[in-house]
Amino acid sequence: MEAKLYKCIKDGKTDYTPIWFMRQAGRYLPEFMEIRKKNPDFIKLCLNDRLSAEISLQPIRRFDLDAVIIFSDILMIPYGLGQKVEFKKGIGPILGDLNFNVILNTKTKDFIEKLSPIYKAITIVKKNLKNKNLIGFAGAPWTLLLYMLNKQSPKNNFDINKIIKSKSLMRDLILKLEDIIFLHTKEQVNAGADVIQIFDSWAGLLPKDKLSEYCYIPTSKIVKNIKSLEVPVICFPRGIGDNYSDFCSAVKPSCISIDYEIDPKQIKEKLHGTPIQGGLDPKILLGPKEEIKKNVEKYLDAFKDYPYIFNLGHGVLPETKPETIEYIIQIVRNKK
Repeated sequence: MEAKLYKCIKDGKTDYTPIWFMRQAGRYLPEFMEIRKKNPDFIKLCLNDRLSAEISLQPIRRFDLDAVIIFSDILMIPYGLGQKVEFKKGIGPILGDLNFNVILNTKTKDFIEKLSPIYKAITIVKKNLKNKNLIGFAGAPWTLLLYMLNKQSPKNNFDINKIIKSKSLMRDLILKLEDIIFLHTKEQVNAGADVIQIFDSWAGLLPKDKLSEYCYIPTSKIVKNIKSLEVPVICFPRGIGDNYSDFCSAVKPSCISIDYEIDPKQIKEKLHGTPIQGGLDPKILLGPKEEIKKNVEKYLDAFKDYPYIFNLGHGVLPETKPETIEYIIQIVRNKK
């Protein structure tokens, strides 16, 4: 029997609304915090195949979800390419200096070996799943490039002109990332992932005239390659606003994940049947039940008779109560 999320994307089935949550494995769950307390080094935790498999499965044990997403991080790619990556409490990721020679000359087998615990974790999770999808993922070239060159989150400290000042360097890095992102996703598929999501978390920082060069073209190459493995690809180019339909025309994802600034009714009319995922503002999950219900139903009503996967417009916030996730699942399951 095909898992429902896969079926929704592949066949455009609309008689059932699959549901999962970005960042469903992690920081809002007490059982995750227990593991995290004993494992303060985040990179080491992502590279512990037994523990990352356990964390990935925690939400499925609690909730009636349609998919597991492997517990990992988009910055495992820069780490695999030899750049130092660490996570500091209250600050977020801090990356070391970029050694272009090391990155551009990283051999495929060395990269795979360094990240092999991620692929082992996927194999462990796969053995524990029945009729549910297993989502592997990677960052998109632009978002990874931004972290690698900015060496921290661009939230507070970002100047696009500094990032793109060297055209030839950017070209070489993007080409390397196109290859390595596909390699990383292919290894995840080989290990058992049956859906891939590409996160372009900072696509919204690109001006419109740079979207094609740094977002659409590199991502479309990766999507085409992943589709050749006969696996659907969900793309999440967060923050690109009115450019979602252009993104879909250029990149041709199997499914598009929308953020919470997108009007669900308008986007449905523009995308001509491309399956849609997500949309709900994660902050709404911190509010009263009646607000949650009203907003969940807004998305379910907007996408009635349209291939839609219920999700958020970004990841679950750490302050979210597990009971709220349970409540949303019940609303989705009971909606006729």
